[in-house]
Amino acid sequence: MLKNNNLFLVGPMGAGKTTIGRFLADSLGLAFVDLDTEIEDRCGADIPWIFDVEGEAGFRKRESRMLDEVTSRCGILLATGGGAVLAKINREALKQRGYVVYLSASVGQLLERTAHDRNRPLLQVDNPREVIEKLILERDPLYQEVADLVIVTERKKPQVVAEDIVSEVRQHMA
Repeated sequence: MLKNNNLFLVGPMGAGKTTIGRFLADSLGLAFVDLDTEIEDRCGADIPWIFDVEGEAGFRKRESRMLDEVTSRCGILLATGGGAVLAKINREALKQRGYVVYLSASVGQLLERTAHDRNRPLLQVDNPREVIEKLILERDPLYQEVADLVIVTERKKPQVVAEDIVSEVRQHMA
């Protein structure tokens, strides 16, 4: 059985957490929650503005508070932000309160998927590939630490990835 009937998606930006999450939530009858959207709704400001005004540290504090609140619910599918696993308290909440799926993809795929997205403050630099490589190197062990299941999303349609996850989750629940 899923802990608290919750499924949490972790992984780097561009791995497909939000898109795949919506399909999964429908398939599993869970309420879909996007952590970044929850933060924006609560703050009344978008993520780039929060980063600009409060810096990454300020954003991460908000993210931890919201993650604690959201993961306390039952019956949700949560798409986390790529950096949500950075704080130990967040990793513990994810592991204890739900079934965690790590969506993985290659640096090239992540770069392709995020190339034109201006809502990703960490990638608004001259060399986004270098940033993605550094983030993956730093965060992959943390994603692995919390994951109950690792799924590679590389070159797969979101619906296919969602179906793969549903199949794995149903086997886990059996």
